[in-house]
Order: sequence, then structure tokens, then C-alpha cells
Amino acid sequence: MASEPASEIDEGLYSRQLYVMGREGQAKMAASNVLIVGLNGLGVEIAKNVILAGVKSVTLWDPTPTTWLDLSAQFYLSESDLGAPRAQASVARLAELNPYVAVAARSGEALSVEFLGEFSTVVMVNAPLETQLEVNDLCHTSNICFVACEVGGVFGSVFCDFGDAHTVTDKNGEPNASCLVAAITQANPALVTVLDDTRHNLESGDCVTLDGAGGMEGTLTGRTFTVKVVDPYSFEIDCDTTAAGPYTTGGYMNQVKVPETMKFKPLRSSLADPGDFLLSDFAKFDHPPLLHAAFQGLHAWKAKHGGALPIPGDEQAALQVLEEAKKAAAQCSALGLGPDAFEGKGADLVKALSQTAAGVLGSMCALLGGVAGQEVLKASSGKFTPINQWFYFDAVECLPSPRPSAEQVTPMGCRYDSQLVVFGREVHARICDLRYFVVGAGAIGCEMVKNFALMGLGCGPEGQVIITDMDTIERSNLSRQFLFRSSDIGRSKAAAASSAALALNPNLNLTTHESRVGPETEGLFGDVFWEGIDGVANALDNIEARLYVDQRCLFYQKPLLESGTLGTKGNTQVVAPFLTENYGATRDPPEKSIPVCTLKNFPNQIEHTLQWARDWFEGGFKQTPEDANKFLNSSTEEFQASLQAQQNTKLDTLRRIRESLVASRPKNFDECIAHARLAFQESFHNSIAQLLHNFPVDQVTSTGQPFWSGSKRPPAPLDFDPADPDHLMYVKSFANLRALNYGLEGEAHWDDEKFKLKLAQVEVPAFKPKDGVKIQTPEEAEAEAKAKEAAGGAAAAPEAGDGLMDVDQQCAEIVAALTAVKQAEFSGGHGFKVTPVEFDKDVDEHMQFVTSCSNLRARNYKIPEADLHRSRLIAGKIIPAIATTTALVAGLVCLELFKVAQGKPLEELKNGFVNLAVPVFAFSEPQPPAKTQARVTGRFAHEAQAGKLVKAGRPVDVSPAAEGAEEGGAVLWNWTAWDKVDVTGDLTLKELVAHFTDEFGLELTMLSHGVSILFSFFQNKKKTKERMPMKLTEVGTPPKKKSKGGGAFCFCLGEVCFLEEWHAPLLAGCTGWHMRACRRHFFPYFLLAPPPLKTKQSWFQKNHNKTR
Repeated sequence: MASEPASEIDEGLYSRQLYVMGREGQAKMAASNVLIVGLNGLGVEIAKNVILAGVKSVTLWDPTPTTWLDLSAQFYLSESDLGAPRAQASVARLAELNPYVAVAARSGEALSVEFLGEFSTVVMVNAPLETQLEVNDLCHTSNICFVACEVGGVFGSVFCDFGDAHTVTDKNGEPNASCLVAAITQANPALVTVLDDTRHNLESGDCVTLDGAGGMEGTLTGRTFTVKVVDPYSFEIDCDTTAAGPYTTGGYMNQVKVPETMKFKPLRSSLADPGDFLLSDFAKFDHPPLLHAAFQGLHAWKAKHGGALPIPGDEQAALQVLEEAKKAAAQCSALGLGPDAFEGKGADLVKALSQTAAGVLGSMCALLGGVAGQEVLKASSGKFTPINQWFYFDAVECLPSPRPSAEQVTPMGCRYDSQLVVFGREVHARICDLRYFVVGAGAIGCEMVKNFALMGLGCGPEGQVIITDMDTIERSNLSRQFLFRSSDIGRSKAAAASSAALALNPNLNLTTHESRVGPETEGLFGDVFWEGIDGVANALDNIEARLYVDQRCLFYQKPLLESGTLGTKGNTQVVAPFLTENYGATRDPPEKSIPVCTLKNFPNQIEHTLQWARDWFEGGFKQTPEDANKFLNSSTEEFQASLQAQQNTKLDTLRRIRESLVASRPKNFDECIAHARLAFQESFHNSIAQLLHNFPVDQVTSTGQPFWSGSKRPPAPLDFDPADPDHLMYVKSFANLRALNYGLEGEAHWDDEKFKLKLAQVEVPAFKPKDGVKIQTPEEAEAEAKAKEAAGGAAAAPEAGDGLMDVDQQCAEIVAALTAVKQAEFSGGHGFKVTPVEFDKDVDEHMQFVTSCSNLRARNYKIPEADLHRSRLIAGKIIPAIATTTALVAGLVCLELFKVAQGKPLEELKNGFVNLAVPVFAFSEPQPPAKTQARVTGRFAHEAQAGKLVKAGRPVDVSPAAEGAEEGGAVLWNWTAWDKVDVTGDLTLKELVAHFTDEFGLELTMLSHGVSILFSFFQNKKKTKERMPMKLTEVGTPPKKKSKGGGAFCFCLGEVCFLEEWHAPLLAGCTGWHMRACRRHFFPYFLLAPPPLKTKQSWFQKNHNKTR
């Protein structure tokens, strides 16, 4: 159907999603009408994601009465809706998600060509195959995009047919590659090489432009070239440059996205010839063909039984479905499945689908709802590559082994029936009694809490879900954090999520906190708390917090479910005690910083100019007012003392204070305009002219190479032009921010002509270059850094004549002058205040300054500029986000939770990476924890060899030592970061020394806590004798903080050394410290604790060993 023009995009609501879908894609979505046929758990997930994304309308079609089996996954149905049509019962709550989307339920009409013609995309969920075929035939001939998806148990499928000619405007959604060109050959084809510190990130077949290529402009400018990649730093273009002049400098390579057209087969022909399947897991490469036949076999069985699904656990029905699957495979030779494919594991796979198909799980619906929802958005927007054409997913490793009995999987007439028929009553009861800590109640946190409510996690007599989040709800959260509404803006995320979760399942045992999880809240989240939970689900947005929670889980030996998203990309990691490495065991490299000299004088990318503009905002509108207030509110002595802590910047700080309080303090808005105009002159003309005075355009280095080459681009001063929108925007935004600093009334909405009139009255002094100004080059900065590193990190000593006395003298004179002004004009500092402005990326007035400031500097250096939208992304360090990826990631996490709760072995756990844009799915087995061997004797060795030593429900991992049998049976303890030695009771230092000798056959030589050495072999003998009878809590003086709910605390000793000639890394889990290496050996950290706490032991700890 024809789409109507979309209304203006609400950036406040869709701000994070716009960086995923783009403005063009969002506008197309806002003109799209979507029909969803089937409102089970998967249907409502798709509807939720599509509505949050902002299509024009969503119509629901499903007259099916609500049953108990729906309530395990359909979060907008409840017990009161039993018997009511699913679409009609869900429409009101779905309509609350987005005021811009028209949501309606229409179940009376037949699915005719006239009815379908009202929609641009049709989605069918768990519909009979014959109905899917009929509707798809109509959609394909009418050029209506079609998506069909199914879910049953831990199995699911998605099929896409977007017609004979679907246009994809951006196949992957990645930002267009852009980088400086180092060289272009005079050849056919021409070889382009970029700077060696930047990869071009292109693929063969991509298209690029080459702008500003000095010496070759006539041949290259204004043309688009197709790329053939040679290596990460060079590529060929389809251009003959043999007749062009030699390349000099200044060129930029800019990628251009070229639309592509995809052709889809209709469902009827695609069933017989499915083509290549989109793999969900490379380890299950043989599953998609089997599932393609299995789902057809299931449909055939249903058609013979009046549309009913097989009874859960019915072995006879499963065998019949298996036979139907064999027939389907025989009719589809393209699958390449012979009779042997349906033996052994193949047969088990098909039978598992049959026996669990009646159950629809919330976690599977979340996962498939994210996948199918994104396909709907692809159909509506033309953005990203659609699935071509089949996608099958299974999580068969989640199922209990052996399969529960028929009695165990019989529905009980409760809201958890779907979960019961898949996992059985025993696993379900275990899930209900889990106590899980959800850290973060943002987008992933909301999805996680929703899934927990549907699973019944925390609903048992011993179960609980604890949620914490210190943030409050903002409007931009509403497009992906579906538990929140407009009325919740400003409210605590944790509180709002808890209220919404209780509405989904009133039986949920919820505890809510509004605190950050970190060292400062260990009084709240202390030993009693951590010992009392069964696991943690992270929903955090920063690495620091993730690492802290990881260390807590490591120390208390708790499972951790980790996840994150970045636009259409998502990842999950499962951390299981003793089975997998912990989250912090491997880390990404730190983000590369921009050298200061590059920012100040030699930028070459828009990221450089945006950072420079952000720094200017921070220094001019925030830091300077704060410094001025500090001066006004402090005594002269206090202020001078604070200056001593900033020796390198104190003169600059004083000059800025003097300017803000004396030289340039505005009395009215006209003076703010004048100051803005002078700031323009200094920033974009005078400083550039001074730089060119120091380094003329034709300057050469000592080696004869042009100075302005490589990454250094020669700038050009800007002459102020009030007719230029960026020039005027800079002045307007600067003047209004300055007025805000000084409590003056700004004129943000003044007519441009009024500003131009005021600007014409500003006198601008002519520029005069200064001699002797020192400007550091990148090469000098690199040499200085190397010299500093060679000196052990110490700064080089100042040379004679550096003028340190002159700096101190200047500072003293400025302070004296400012003090006099303070007394004379500011009543000693009382009654006057400069208001700092905190940068906020979501405030347009702030971004208007940063964008215009950045683009003007980019214009100085001929760097491609960025609009406000892209500038906000870069300067605000915004993380793109969309509801589809969030839902998918939360679904994957909850599938792993089922495995962890059952104590599944390492080979059945999965870490995942997904990119819905491409699309691609990749799963891998988690890495086991790294092991370190420790050679020990004593009681520990004897008990370990006898198999009597059990830690956290599992035998201690030891092996015989190659030597040492004569020493009483030495063993090698293969310990990991999960291991620790617990010492119960408040021992004396003497008792601790004896404990290690008796228990491990080790002589204690050094013991430390924090930065204090409590005992060492080189310690003063008198002090050692005094400390030996003292309690360790007296010797170590641990922090006096108590856990909430009890006075017990754990005292973690940081470093323990023994007389052995081997090494082992030590991880002190209590504090997350990584101990330094030592010539003597380290031991796993040990914990000094009071008698065992009367807290519930986690099911994982009690049953892990026997369930392996």
C-alpha cells in the first residue's frame, strides 16, 4: 500500500534509536502500517518492539481465546483474561507504549487481499502452514512484505519474503568509513594508501569518494569509485590516474553507501527450495535442515488432528511427527537429508520439538521477538540486510536430561503451564525458589525483570528478585524501556520497574533499592546479602561497575549473567563458578586517547574538533565559573594553597579568573554578544594565523619533507561572516551561555537581524603575530613522552631560564589585584556568584554551541563537517540503542539461566554475539578458568588425595606432585580465581602461622593487609613477638563497616608469601585487587570469617557437583 508522509520525528523520544535507524529510516517507519496475526507470547513481543520503534500503525488480528498456556509468555494477558480473544485483551496495554502509533484490534475481517492491502508489512505468528501459504501468496503478488515466525518449546523459526525487488539502502548500518589519504599512485588502477595509524575498514565492492586530493583534484573530485581491497591500509579504485599530476597532500577517503536490491521467493517455493539458512550457531550447522523438515512435520501432524499440538511428553505423537518430518525431507531434495539424518541425535531433535511445542516460553519469545521485530523494521525502513530467507533457532541444550516424565510435564491449570510442559515441575520449582540480584533497571533490566516475572523466578517461598538502580527515568528511555510510561518520568527506575513487574505477576517477591553497587554501598550489599543470593543478572552500562560486580561474584562464588548492546549488536556471557572464567579475566584494550597537541593545533578528524569544542565548553562555561566561585568563597590563604596543587596550570587559572571577574565581566547581553564575537576571532582566526606564522605552509622539516604533510593539515583562518549560519549560530549560542553564567537575560530567540545589528557595532582588533610563541608538534610530543617514560614517569627537569620565578611573581600580582577587586566590588566575595553550566548532550542549546564550534574549527582545517545529530552522538558519547536488540539479549540471558539453575556442564553453556543488522549470530562455549599449580603437603594434601576435600560442592582439583612423596605425599593443587582458603574464627597471628604449616606444609614468611605488612621474616623481632599473640582483626585493623542485617564481616588478607621456589598470581576477591608478582610464592587469597552465617545456601552450591 502507499505510505503517507511521516510527521516530524520526536528526537526527545527516539534520540537513541535514531542513531540505529537513521533519520531516513525512522521517517519511513513512521509511514508504515503493520498487521500482526497471532498474539501469543511471540506476537506480543513483536508488537511491543515495533510499537516502541515508532511505525505509523499496528493492527492486531487474533480471535483465539486466552488459555493458561498463554500466560507464561504473553505479558499483557492475565488470569482475568482467560477465555477472552487475545488481540482484544492486549490492545489497550500495547497502545500505551507509544502515543505516536495507532494500535487497533480487528478480528472480524477475513484475511482477504482487500484487508491485507491496507498494510505495508504482514506478520504471521504460529499460524497454520496452509494459512501462511495463502496469505503469503496474496502478499507476494501485492508487493506487501511478509514475515512468518513460529515458536514452540526451545525451538523457533523466522521466514521473510519482501518481494521481488526490495531495496536495501544501508546493508550493515556501520558509520561510513572516512580517513586521511597518505598516497595515491599514478597507475591504472590507482592504488590508494591511507595513514598507517588508521585502517580503512572497507570491503571489496564498496564505493568511495576522494575529496581534496592535492595534485589530482581534476581527475578524482566529484566521482565515486568502486573499491578492491588490497590490505587493511590500501585499496585499488577503478580509475586511471596515469595522466594525473602526482598526489601531494590533503585528501580524504569517504565511503558512500550504494543501495542494493534483493529478490525473495514466496513461501510456497521456498519451502521446497529454502536455499542457504541463516545459521544461529555454527556448532549446530546440521540443525536448520532438520528443523525445516521437523516444523513441516509438526504442521502435517496438526492438520491431521484438528490443529491441536501434540500432548506434552507424548512419545507416540513424537514418533508420528518424526515420520511426517521424514516425508517432508523426502519431498525437499534441496535439504540433502537422507533417512540416516533422522536417527540418533536427529531423531531426538525432532521428538524434542514435538514433545515441547505446546509450551511457549517468555525467553524464547523475547529472543525471536527481537529477531522478527527487527525484520519488520527492515521491511518498513529499507535499512539493514533482511534474513534471506530462513532462520531457525534452538536451545535444545536447555532441556532437562533425562527428559521429565509425562506426569512432570502435564499442565496444572496455572500461569506457568507453558514452562511446566517444557522443563517439568522439578526444574520449575527450582526456578521459583531462586534469589536473583538484577543490577540496573534500564532497557536490559526491564526486559530481564519482565522475563523473570513470566518465568516465576523469585515467586516461590524461598525466592526473591532484588532490583537496584540509582538513575531516574528520562523521556529518551521510553522508546526501549517498555515498563516505563510518560507519567514515570523523573521517577526511580528501580521503583517503576518493580511496580510494572508486579502488575505482570503479583506473586513476584520483589525488593527494590535505589543505590549504586560499589565499594561505598558495601554496608548495604555486604556479606549477608551476597551469601543469601543465588546469582546476579547484570544490566549495566559501564565497565567499571561490571568489573566490581564481577569481583563480588568471584569472591562469593555466585553465577553472573552478563550482557550488553550497542545498536543492533548484542552480546551475552555466562559466568558459572568453577566452570568458566570470570568476566574480568579478559578485557578490551583501553580506548585510544587523542594527543593534546593534535587537539590544540593539528586536528585531522571531526572527532578531534568535537573534543576540542567539548573541552572549550567545559573550560569556558563550567571550569572558569567554578574557579571564580572558589576564589570568591575562599580566603586568600586557602585559595593560594589550592593553587599549589596545580603548578603547571595555576597561571592560566588565575588569568581566566581575572578575565571572568574583571576584564570581561559582562553587564548586559550586548556585552555577551561582543565577547562571543571576539572569541570567534581568537579561536578561528588569530590562533590559526599565529600557527601559520610559526609554521608557514611551505615550511620543510630538517629532513627536507614538507612540514604540513601526513596527518598534519595546513589550516586557513576564517573571516567572520554574519551571513554564514554556522558563524551566527556560534555567536548566538556562545552569548546565551555566557549570559546564563552571569545571570543575565539571554535572547536565544532573537531574530538574526538583531544579532547582526549588534555584531556590526563590535570593534575587533587587527591580528598581530607574536614571536617566540612555543607550539609543540606531534613529533615533539612523542619524543617528550618517550623521554618521560625512560625517566620512569617523572617529568623532565626544567631548564635554566624557564621563568619559574616569573610565573610565581605573576601569580602573586594577579592574586593581589583580584583580592583588592574582591573586597571593593564583591563585598569580600559575598552576594555574587558565577553560575557554571554543566554540559548536557540532550540540551539543544549546548549542542548548538559544540556543533558550530566544532564545524568552524573543521572548516579551518578542511575536515568534513558533522551536523548536530551526528555531533551529539560523538560529543555526547551516546550509545545507540533499540528495543529489538535489548529483547533478544535478555532472552538469551534467561536461556542461560535455565542451564545454570540445572547445573549444566561447561560444554552446554553458551556465550553469544549477535548483529541484527547484517544479520549474524555467533555462539561459543565459555572459556574455563585459568589454572595455576601450587605444591602443598600437610592435611590438605592428605584429604585432597583421599577425595575428602570438597569446596563449594565439588572435589578440590589436585594431582600428584612429581617429587615429594618422601615428604609426606605432596600434591599439586590446580587452583583458579574461584578458589579460596577459608579460615573460620578470629585467630591469633601465631595460630594462623601454625595453620598454614599444619594444613599446607608451608612456612609463612610475609602477610599483608591493604598497604600494611602484618608479618614478615625481615620484620623487627620484638614487633613480631608482640604481634604473635594478637588477634588478626587487631593486627590488621579492618574497616569498621557492618553488613546490613548483621555485624559479621569478612577480613580478606591481601598477600600471603611462603618459602617456596615457585610463583602463583593472587586475586583478592574481596577487594578486586590484583597482587603484584613476587620471587617467593603467592597463595590463593584466604578469608578470615566468623562462624558460618545462618543464611540460605544457594542451590548451585549445594547441588553443582551431583548434577554434573
